[in-house]
Amino acid sequence: MENNVKIQAKGLNFYYGNKLALKNIDLVAPGNKVTALIGPSGCGKSTFIRTLNRMNDVIPNTRVEGEVIIDGVNIYSPKVDVVELRRRVGMVFQKPNPFPKSIFDNIAYGLRINGMKDKRKVEQTVEKSLKEAALWDEVKDRLRDNAFSLSGGQQQRLCIARSLAVEPEVILFDEPCSAIDPIATAKIEDLIQKLKRSYTVVIVTHNMQQAARVSDYTAFLMLGELIEYGETPRIFTNPKNKLTED
Repeated sequence: MENNVKIQAKGLNFYYGNKLALKNIDLVAPGNKVTALIGPSGCGKSTFIRTLNRMNDVIPNTRVEGEVIIDGVNIYSPKVDVVELRRRVGMVFQKPNPFPKSIFDNIAYGLRINGMKDKRKVEQTVEKSLKEAALWDEVKDRLRDNAFSLSGGQQQRLCIARSLAVEPEVILFDEPCSAIDPIATAKIEDLIQKLKRSYTVVIVTHNMQQAARVSDYTAFLMLGELIEYGETPRIFTNPKNKLTED
Protein backbone atom coordinates (compact mmCIF):
# COMPACT_ATOMS: atom_id res chain seq x y z
CA MET A 1 0.00 0.00 0.00
CA GLU A 2 1.49 3.32 -0.98
CA ASN A 3 1.70 6.07 1.57
CA ASN A 4 -0.53 8.48 -0.36
CA VAL A 5 -3.57 7.69 1.76
CA LYS A 6 -6.59 9.69 0.58
CA ILE A 7 -9.41 8.08 2.56
CA GLN A 8 -9.21 6.13 5.77
CA ALA A 9 -12.04 4.51 7.74
CA LYS A 10 -11.14 3.76 11.35
CA GLY A 11 -13.30 1.64 13.60
CA LEU A 12 -16.35 2.62 11.55
CA ASN A 13 -19.72 1.40 12.83
CA PHE A 14 -22.98 2.45 11.23
CA TYR A 15 -26.47 1.93 12.59
CA TYR A 16 -29.93 2.10 11.02
CA GLY A 17 -31.94 2.47 14.22
CA ASN A 18 -30.71 -0.40 16.39
CA LYS A 19 -29.46 -2.46 13.44
CA LEU A 20 -25.69 -2.48 13.07
CA ALA A 21 -25.08 -2.27 9.31
CA LEU A 22 -21.29 -1.76 9.31
CA LYS A 23 -19.12 -3.39 11.96
CA ASN A 24 -15.76 -1.94 12.87
CA ILE A 25 -14.53 -1.21 9.34
CA ASP A 26 -10.85 -0.29 8.96
CA LEU A 27 -9.89 0.53 5.40
CA VAL A 28 -7.42 2.76 3.60
CA ALA A 29 -8.05 3.95 0.03
CA PRO A 30 -4.98 5.41 -1.70
CA GLY A 31 -5.14 8.52 -3.87
CA ASN A 32 -5.37 8.27 -7.67
CA LYS A 33 -6.38 4.63 -7.53
CA VAL A 34 -9.65 2.78 -8.00
CA THR A 35 -10.90 0.91 -4.94
CA ALA A 36 -13.77 -1.52 -5.56
CA LEU A 37 -16.22 -2.71 -2.91
CA ILE A 38 -17.68 -6.14 -3.62
CA GLY A 39 -19.89 -8.56 -1.74
CA PRO A 40 -23.40 -10.01 -1.73
CA SER A 41 -26.52 -7.82 -1.74
CA GLY A 42 -27.23 -6.21 1.60
CA CYS A 43 -23.63 -6.61 2.84
CA GLY A 44 -23.13 -2.89 3.48
CA LYS A 45 -21.33 -1.78 0.29
CA SER A 46 -23.69 1.10 -0.50
CA THR A 47 -23.98 2.06 3.16
CA PHE A 48 -20.18 2.23 3.37
CA ILE A 49 -19.69 4.31 0.22
CA ARG A 50 -22.36 6.74 1.46
CA THR A 51 -20.46 7.27 4.72
CA LEU A 52 -17.62 8.76 2.63
CA ASN A 53 -19.59 11.90 1.73
CA ARG A 54 -22.13 11.77 4.56
CA MET A 55 -25.04 10.96 2.25
CA ASN A 56 -26.39 8.76 5.05
CA ASP A 57 -26.91 11.93 7.12
CA VAL A 58 -30.18 12.46 5.25
CA ILE A 59 -31.63 9.14 6.47
CA PRO A 60 -33.46 9.58 9.79
CA ASN A 61 -32.51 7.52 12.85
CA THR A 62 -29.01 6.59 11.70
CA ARG A 63 -25.74 7.08 13.52
CA VAL A 64 -22.04 6.68 12.96
CA GLU A 65 -19.27 5.67 15.33
CA GLY A 66 -15.58 5.79 14.51
CA GLU A 67 -13.92 8.04 11.96
CA VAL A 68 -13.73 8.61 8.23
CA ILE A 69 -10.60 10.61 7.49
CA ILE A 70 -10.10 12.35 4.14
CA ASP A 71 -6.81 14.21 3.68
CA GLY A 72 -6.15 13.91 7.40
CA VAL A 73 -9.50 15.40 8.53
CA ASN A 74 -12.29 13.41 10.17
CA ILE A 75 -15.30 14.29 8.02
CA TYR A 76 -17.66 13.58 10.94
CA SER A 77 -16.10 16.36 12.99
CA PRO A 78 -18.67 19.08 13.85
CA LYS A 79 -16.41 21.64 12.13
CA VAL A 80 -16.80 20.02 8.70
CA ASP A 81 -18.95 21.86 6.14
CA VAL A 82 -21.04 19.06 4.62
CA VAL A 83 -21.86 21.03 1.46
CA GLU A 84 -18.15 21.60 0.80
CA LEU A 85 -17.45 17.93 1.61
CA ARG A 86 -19.95 16.82 -1.02
CA ARG A 87 -18.36 19.12 -3.56
CA ARG A 88 -15.00 17.49 -2.88
CA VAL A 89 -16.45 13.98 -2.79
CA GLY A 90 -18.78 13.61 -5.78
CA MET A 91 -21.22 10.76 -6.22
CA VAL A 92 -22.67 8.90 -9.19
CA PHE A 93 -25.66 6.72 -8.41
CA GLN A 94 -26.95 3.40 -9.63
CA LYS A 95 -29.60 4.86 -11.92
CA PRO A 96 -28.74 7.90 -14.03
CA ASN A 97 -30.43 10.89 -12.37
CA PRO A 98 -30.08 13.91 -14.65
CA PHE A 99 -32.00 17.04 -13.69
CA PRO A 100 -35.03 17.88 -15.89
CA LYS A 101 -32.99 20.58 -17.65
CA SER A 102 -30.87 20.88 -20.76
CA ILE A 103 -27.63 18.95 -21.10
CA PHE A 104 -25.74 22.23 -20.64
CA ASP A 105 -27.71 23.31 -17.57
CA ASN A 106 -27.25 19.95 -15.89
CA ILE A 107 -23.54 20.61 -15.74
CA ALA A 108 -23.68 24.37 -15.25
CA TYR A 109 -26.03 23.93 -12.28
CA GLY A 110 -23.36 23.03 -9.73
CA LEU A 111 -21.04 25.74 -11.03
CA ARG A 112 -23.68 28.43 -10.59
CA ILE A 113 -24.60 27.19 -7.11
CA ASN A 114 -20.91 27.44 -6.21
CA GLY A 115 -20.90 31.05 -7.35
CA MET A 116 -19.35 30.90 -10.83
CA LYS A 117 -20.83 33.91 -12.63
CA ASP A 118 -18.49 34.29 -15.59
CA LYS A 119 -20.44 32.96 -18.59
CA ARG A 120 -17.32 32.15 -20.59
CA LYS A 121 -15.83 30.21 -17.68
CA VAL A 122 -19.08 28.26 -17.22
CA GLU A 123 -19.04 27.33 -20.92
CA GLN A 124 -15.39 26.25 -20.78
CA THR A 125 -16.00 24.14 -17.67
CA VAL A 126 -19.08 22.48 -19.18
CA GLU A 127 -17.03 21.56 -22.26
CA LYS A 128 -14.08 20.31 -20.21
CA SER A 129 -16.34 18.19 -17.97
CA LEU A 130 -18.15 16.63 -20.93
CA LYS A 131 -14.79 15.83 -22.54
CA GLU A 132 -13.52 14.26 -19.32
CA ALA A 133 -16.69 12.16 -19.19
CA ALA A 134 -16.16 11.06 -22.83
CA LEU A 135 -19.48 12.60 -23.88
CA TRP A 136 -18.56 15.85 -25.63
CA ASP A 137 -18.38 14.46 -29.17
CA GLU A 138 -21.83 12.92 -28.82
CA VAL A 139 -23.61 16.00 -27.44
CA LYS A 140 -21.67 19.11 -28.52
CA ASP A 141 -24.30 20.01 -31.14
CA ARG A 142 -27.26 19.48 -28.83
CA LEU A 143 -26.32 21.11 -25.54
CA ARG A 144 -29.72 22.82 -25.32
CA ASP A 145 -31.63 19.53 -25.67
CA ASN A 146 -33.27 18.07 -22.60
CA ALA A 147 -30.98 15.66 -20.75
CA PHE A 148 -33.73 13.04 -20.88
CA SER A 149 -33.31 12.85 -24.66
CA LEU A 150 -30.01 11.01 -24.06
CA SER A 151 -29.71 7.22 -23.85
CA GLY A 152 -29.28 5.59 -20.43
CA GLY A 153 -25.53 5.20 -20.85
CA GLN A 154 -25.18 8.81 -22.02
CA GLN A 155 -27.27 10.01 -19.08
CA GLN A 156 -24.91 8.19 -16.73
CA ARG A 157 -21.89 9.86 -18.36
CA LEU A 158 -23.72 13.19 -18.07
CA CYS A 159 -24.09 12.57 -14.33
CA ILE A 160 -20.35 11.84 -14.19
CA ALA A 161 -19.63 15.09 -16.06
CA ARG A 162 -21.90 16.93 -13.64
CA SER A 163 -19.93 15.67 -10.66
CA LEU A 164 -16.59 16.47 -12.37
CA ALA A 165 -17.62 20.06 -13.14
CA VAL A 166 -17.27 21.22 -9.52
CA GLU A 167 -13.71 19.81 -9.39
CA PRO A 168 -14.03 17.08 -6.78
CA GLU A 169 -11.04 15.15 -5.46
CA VAL A 170 -12.87 11.88 -4.93
CA ILE A 171 -15.64 10.30 -7.04
CA LEU A 172 -17.88 7.63 -5.58
CA PHE A 173 -19.71 5.28 -7.94
CA ASP A 174 -22.58 3.24 -6.50
CA GLU A 175 -23.12 0.39 -9.01
CA PRO A 176 -22.93 2.87 -11.91
CA CYS A 177 -23.48 0.24 -14.61
CA SER A 178 -26.30 -1.83 -13.17
CA ALA A 179 -29.01 0.03 -15.13
CA ILE A 180 -27.21 0.33 -18.49
CA ASP A 181 -26.33 -2.00 -21.37
CA PRO A 182 -22.97 -3.78 -21.94
CA ILE A 183 -21.66 -1.28 -24.54
CA ALA A 184 -22.43 1.68 -22.28
CA THR A 185 -20.89 -0.27 -19.39
CA ALA A 186 -17.64 -0.71 -21.33
CA LYS A 187 -17.51 3.06 -21.93
CA ILE A 188 -18.03 3.81 -18.23
CA GLU A 189 -15.35 1.28 -17.24
CA ASP A 190 -12.92 2.80 -19.71
CA LEU A 191 -13.75 6.21 -18.30
CA ILE A 192 -13.15 5.11 -14.68
CA GLN A 193 -9.66 3.94 -15.67
CA LYS A 194 -8.91 7.40 -17.11
CA LEU A 195 -10.42 9.31 -14.20
CA LYS A 196 -7.98 7.88 -11.67
CA ARG A 197 -5.21 9.96 -13.21
CA SER A 198 -6.86 13.04 -11.72
CA TYR A 199 -9.19 11.67 -9.04
CA THR A 200 -9.49 9.03 -6.36
CA VAL A 201 -12.26 6.60 -7.27
CA VAL A 202 -14.31 4.27 -5.07
CA ILE A 203 -16.78 2.00 -6.82
CA VAL A 204 -19.44 -0.36 -5.48
CA THR A 205 -20.13 -3.20 -7.87
CA HIS A 206 -21.93 -6.53 -7.64
CA ASN A 207 -20.06 -7.62 -10.76
CA MET A 208 -16.83 -9.44 -9.90
CA GLN A 209 -15.47 -9.18 -13.44
CA GLN A 210 -16.03 -5.45 -13.37
CA ALA A 211 -14.11 -5.12 -10.10
CA ALA A 212 -11.28 -7.19 -11.60
CA ARG A 213 -11.22 -5.02 -14.73
CA VAL A 214 -11.35 -1.53 -13.27
CA SER A 215 -9.90 -1.54 -9.76
CA ASP A 216 -6.45 -1.42 -8.21
CA TYR A 217 -7.68 -2.46 -4.77
CA THR A 218 -10.67 -4.55 -3.77
CA ALA A 219 -12.54 -4.74 -0.47
CA PHE A 220 -14.81 -7.72 0.14
CA LEU A 221 -17.67 -7.07 2.55
CA MET A 222 -20.10 -9.53 4.02
CA LEU A 223 -22.89 -8.87 6.52
CA GLY A 224 -21.43 -5.47 7.34
CA GLU A 225 -17.91 -6.72 8.01
CA LEU A 226 -14.78 -6.17 5.96
CA ILE A 227 -13.64 -9.73 5.29
CA GLU A 228 -10.61 -8.94 3.18
CA TYR A 229 -8.93 -5.99 1.48
CA GLY A 230 -5.90 -5.82 -0.76
CA GLU A 231 -4.55 -5.35 -4.26
CA THR A 232 -7.13 -6.56 -6.77
CA PRO A 233 -5.00 -9.21 -8.55
CA ARG A 234 -4.21 -10.88 -5.21
CA ILE A 235 -7.81 -10.78 -3.97
CA PHE A 236 -8.95 -12.50 -7.15
CA THR A 237 -6.13 -15.01 -7.56
CA ASN A 238 -4.86 -15.68 -4.05
CA PRO A 239 -7.33 -14.58 -1.37
CA LYS A 240 -6.24 -15.15 2.22
CA ASN A 241 -9.74 -15.69 3.53
CA LYS A 242 -11.81 -18.79 2.75
CA LEU A 243 -14.98 -16.63 2.57
CA THR A 244 -13.44 -14.48 -0.17
CA GLU A 245 -12.43 -17.56 -2.11
CA ASP A 246 -15.95 -19.01 -1.89
